[in-house]
Amino acid sequence: MRELAGLKVSFLAGTLGQGGAERQLFYMVEALKNAGGEPRVLCLTRGEHWEERIESIGVEVKWVGQSRSRALRLLKIIRELRRHRPDLLQSQHFYTNIYVCAAARILGLPEIGALRNDAIEEITANPGFLGRRSLTMPRAMAANSRAGIENAINLGAAPDRLFLLPNVVDTSLFTPTSRASDNDVKLLIVARLVRAKRVDRFLRLISALRRRTKASVQGVVAGDGILRRDLELQANALGLDETVVRFLGRVNETNSHYGDANILIVTSDREGTPNAVLEAMASGVPVVATRVGGLGDLVADGETGYLLPVDDEDAMATAVLSLIEDRTKLRQFGMRARAFVEQHHALTLLPPQLLRLYGTVLSRRPSDRGTSKADSNARAVTGSN
Repeated sequence: MRELAGLKVSFLAGTLGQGGAERQLFYMVEALKNAGGEPRVLCLTRGEHWEERIESIGVEVKWVGQSRSRALRLLKIIRELRRHRPDLLQSQHFYTNIYVCAAARILGLPEIGALRNDAIEEITANPGFLGRRSLTMPRAMAANSRAGIENAINLGAAPDRLFLLPNVVDTSLFTPTSRASDNDVKLLIVARLVRAKRVDRFLRLISALRRRTKASVQGVVAGDGILRRDLELQANALGLDETVVRFLGRVNETNSHYGDANILIVTSDREGTPNAVLEAMASGVPVVATRVGGLGDLVADGETGYLLPVDDEDAMATAVLSLIEDRTKLRQFGMRARAFVEQHHALTLLPPQLLRLYGTVLSRRPSDRGTSKADSNARAVTGSN
């Protein structure tokens, strides 16, 4: 978009590994680059999955995590920002908010913090003073779910500093395909194998369904993590061998797995706006999930999938069974899911969303905001004279 042309935005990422936040970062820098903006990425790690992808579109990625010392990391970040002074400094992970806020205050830059989950998860993972400051210190914060915004306000964040920046999905990459035969049912879960994702529920679901239907039910687990061995042992204890449940480990590209799946299952205790849900829906796959985080904004209960109470495993099995036994409804849910994503979360919607966010943040800048180039960018984005 013409209004984003020339806008310099530096992002600070904690990692460029395979994760939803990192995929969304790629979408943002690509959108800015295509609109004539000048994005740049600073990262605390190096050599990870998305680094090569970002550099392949002509966006510089600079490693700033050489030291384990927070103070020395901050000095490195400040030096890099002075070398290429941006108009905006944006955090892509909650735990990098402190660095972004400190650097922005020192250099007189506007900043945008990140809230990638439901706020409760962020505070739990970052206890103490730094976690609270990461939530309340940013003068603007981009959250990817309404639930995250509501929780952040309840935890002390100022409402006027919080902005909804929904996750998007590439609907040209994630597209509907023909499904397996009516006699086969493939249930997919895409998740890190950590406690909050509760993949143990997924395994019990597979076991319950195999007792309740004559259809051939199989499960696919796409993801890796510290609980993998425990989950494999649980599967064996439930009588689910490798022909019934496959553990794929870390998967670079998930689009082919959605094409093989009939239903995406989400069993988490907490979520923000999961990329996996949007990718599955874009692929025409219904979603059966726990009613947590931002999932209520994505899944229309009884229309594109089902949302169930966190601890009601029997209700989840019943919901999945209703789709297994009515393939017409299963296909209709998938078609509606695809249509919803195209209307509300398509990649093409990202540039105007960024324009609104950046325009608001730039318009709030103090009068001594720096160079005349930054002033002209602020006027261009906000539409002011």
